Amino acid sequence: MVAARPAATVTVNGEEAPISPAAPHTTVLDFLRERGLTGTKEGCAEGECGACSVLVARPGTDKPTDWVAVNACLVPVASLDGQEVVTSEGLATAGVAGAPATLHPVQEEMAVRGGSQCGYCTPGFVCSMAAEYYRPSRCAHADPAGSGDPEHGPNGFDLHALSGNLCRCTGYRPIRDAAFAVGTPSEEDPLARRRELSPPEPVATEYSRDDSVFLRRGTLAETLRVLRERPDAVVVAGSTDWGVEVNIASRRANCVVAVDRLPELRELRVESDHVEIGAGLTLTEIERRLDGEVPLLAELFPQFASRLIRNSATLGGNLGTGSPIGDSPPVLLALEASLVLADADGEREVPLSDYFTGYRQSVRRPGELIRAVRVPLPLAPVAAFHKIAKRRFDDISSVAVAFALDIEDGIVRKARIGLGGVAATPLRALAAEAALEGEPWTTETVEAAARVLRAQGTPMDDHRASAGYRAAMLGQSLLKLYARTTEAVSS
Repeated sequence: MVAARPAATVTVNGEEAPISPAAPHTTVLDFLRERGLTGTKEGCAEGECGACSVLVARPGTDKPTDWVAVNACLVPVASLDGQEVVTSEGLATAGVAGAPATLHPVQEEMAVRGGSQCGYCTPGFVCSMAAEYYRPSRCAHADPAGSGDPEHGPNGFDLHALSGNLCRCTGYRPIRDAAFAVGTPSEEDPLARRRELSPPEPVATEYSRDDSVFLRRGTLAETLRVLRERPDAVVVAGSTDWGVEVNIASRRANCVVAVDRLPELRELRVESDHVEIGAGLTLTEIERRLDGEVPLLAELFPQFASRLIRNSATLGGNLGTGSPIGDSPPVLLALEASLVLADADGEREVPLSDYFTGYRQSVRRPGELIRAVRVPLPLAPVAAFHKIAKRRFDDISSVAVAFALDIEDGIVRKARIGLGGVAATPLRALAAEAALEGEPWTTETVEAAARVLRAQGTPMDDHRASAGYRAAMLGQSLLKLYARTTEAVSS
């Protein structure tokens, strides 16, 4: 990481553009539209519709660079200082300066298959589809129609890549047809060739206007010193939470400190007795780098918001907000995870079960950051994550339950159950755990423990679910787990 440059810039569709005179809170969406790139649309301003999606060059998993789709409505443009962005307009013309614009293969398929109706959502769909088009590990396979996998096309296209994009005209079938029809990038494709080169290095940024400043320091130590000096600073990583506050609640901060590109927060290590996950890694990066090594996390990721959100959101951010309905805390509680908290004086490790102290409150002190999440090994062999919500994907949970059980010779030797959405904080279902441990894994045991589980927490009535429904779902989740484990044994 280099020293802060005299002028903050972002490369848009191959051309370097100054960020000034944008305010530090200005989003990438507003920045692009002010430059005349109006293909990037504002739909919800909350990261739920994908009309604003653009591509950003990020460190890759299988190649040096991945083209990653993100919600431009949430990301402050100052956070992309020194970075590369491609919009829907740039897809058609990238790398062909001076030549007539031609449709990108993704745009071509959307056009010929009728994937665009009113057209408002189309640029966002195209950018999300392009990110999947350029995913290096995407490969063609046999027609999945007979395999029970309708969400993956014969070209390897994963429809979950579009889960954060909303079509108000409900033209999903032709959009799906277009996604399943795209081929592989040609050797001459400039964006495909770009993947072979390293992405831009993060730059130290100090961008200020009026009384506000956006800061990115080069190291964790420098960042922690800033947080000691500026206890009022708002810490952001993917900005999927703070961006909503800026857009919907008109929140502003005198000082915003970005931590998403700090090397110390982007490590992932598998040791003999634990897995350490950097708090600044995005959920997509964690998912692809772990590749199923922690099965309970593998169950969580597809149900955590949308791919667009997972491309920016971090575990550090999800835990740092302290929300009682965050999806990751129940899973990490069941995994008996701990957090590594760092400040200018050093580090300490805190069990996640001791971290939350009240509604959006925690033991984290002013000036302290979540540096990493540690998951102890070995993992419990029986694990499941049940998210009860109004939609199957891309929704906030009414109730979330995570199980991690060690069952040996038909006896529950150890049980860990994490709950979300049923109290002011995420919590462990200690009484239900006790009702299971040492008992045979039988219908009688599970039904008794389910009655205990229904009484855990203090669920409330709100627009997502009633208290009675939440309590009922707790019990049902354990019965569902038991049914699935017995089916697996019998088969």
